[in-house]
Amino acid sequence: MSDAILTETTPEAPTHSQLADIWRQFKSHRGALWGGGFLVFITLFVVLGPYIWPFDPQKLDIRAKDMRPVYIGLFSGAESTVKWSWWHPLGTDNLGRDLLAKLISGGRITLSVGWVAMLLALIIGATVGVLAGYFKRLDGILMRLTDLFLALPLLPLLLVMMLLFREPLRATFGTESGTFLLIVFVIGVTSWMQTARVVRGDILALKEREFVLAARSIGTTPFRMILRHLLPNVMSAIMVSATLGLATAIITESAISFLGLGFPPDFPTWGKLLSDATDRLQRFPERVIWPGLAISLTVLSVNYIGDGLRDALDPRIRGR
Repeated sequence: MSDAILTETTPEAPTHSQLADIWRQFKSHRGALWGGGFLVFITLFVVLGPYIWPFDPQKLDIRAKDMRPVYIGLFSGAESTVKWSWWHPLGTDNLGRDLLAKLISGGRITLSVGWVAMLLALIIGATVGVLAGYFKRLDGILMRLTDLFLALPLLPLLLVMMLLFREPLRATFGTESGTFLLIVFVIGVTSWMQTARVVRGDILALKEREFVLAARSIGTTPFRMILRHLLPNVMSAIMVSATLGLATAIITESAISFLGLGFPPDFPTWGKLLSDATDRLQRFPERVIWPGLAISLTVLSVNYIGDGLRDALDPRIRGR
């Protein structure tokens, strides 16, 4: 009887890694999957587009100016005077520059600014949040600084900073590099506050956990405590903040370029394409549609990815 009891074993449930559980929860969010797919598509579109589409976005062709998109030309009728060509599926502007090539080139600049500015905001916000949450004597100073930045009117501050530092940076680093550095810096230093607040709250909760108290009791230094025990446990909040920060950076850069304070006219961005199209909006409304769709769908996809990551990285939701 005892031998039978010993030989009877119950099948163990299959074990899953944490990454597999996170991916399973993430892919159950259809909006997040759609957002991730579109973000990959738009990234490949702007990165590989110049190697596939042969037109130079700055090449002038007066003979091909003001061409309409292909879909307008196909349905305009036989007697229509609409100019269109298969070589310009999205049409051309008033100087004959191909709008598809400009959309690809503008996307490279806009997404580059968005990613770099988001990383800068994350570094600043995570650093301030960790220091404020772990060191009590720094909490009051850093949080009052955060409140000060939150109270500032961001759009006027952005415009003032662009006007003050644009020409010196252009003279030092060149037109394109100076403008890029300025826009990234301006967006990064004005969008880190939400990340700092979220990270500070998580650090304050983690400080009282048993594993942190045990590590402190054996003499773990604060620097090692932050790197090995605290930062890995707040990465989920930082990743969610990263998606929101990317969307904010893209919208902010588009707004700056739309107001004419971003890159010069020969470096088109999606916001600059919108600004250029407003002068002839009634006659060529399609010139607003494509950059507007690119901005809107990119920001929407990033927000969906953030929702999916928030659900996937939350163990309470992942365990359902």
